[in-house]
Amino acid sequence: MSAFSPAQSLSEYRVEKSRTDASITLSSGLTVHGCFFVAGSSRSGSGPERVKDLLNSESGFFPFETSAFGGATRTNLYNRDHVILVELADKREAHSDSGYDVAHPRAVTMLLSNGARLHGLVRVHRPHGRDRLSDFARASEPFCYLETERTTYLVNVRHLIELAEETSPHDIGRR
Repeated sequence: MSAFSPAQSLSEYRVEKSRTDASITLSSGLTVHGCFFVAGSSRSGSGPERVKDLLNSESGFFPFETSAFGGATRTNLYNRDHVILVELADKREAHSDSGYDVAHPRAVTMLLSNGARLHGLVRVHRPHGRDRLSDFARASEPFCYLETERTTYLVNVRHLIELAEETSPHDIGRR
């Protein structure tokens, strides 16, 4: 009979993860800086897992690593329903979305439940005639990209109070 080693028995189920820097804004008003843990391959498509994949994959809590006092790191669990907004360090993550290049870009302004107003571009990847802004707002995924000149956000559409098309293209990128 061999000795049981918990480390050996768990290693075959281990999924290698990498860290992706971001800031999350919570419904409490707190903004937390740290990183998500994303897998090397996505469950929903080809290529590595993105923060959008992680947030839209299930409901409930997700781990997020933050820096504690003195430089030590700490992993907290945050409830997706209370995440209003994620600011991604990887400004180009949205470009890996399927259909990015053929999606209809729309300049928008968003009013969020915390009072923040964002301006940027959303991409509506739907069949012609169903590529309106209202179709974007009814997307099945709660977290959708908003691209600005400065950064890329993942916005929780459940925290959108107002969504409107911009009338002036020079407004894109303001926060």
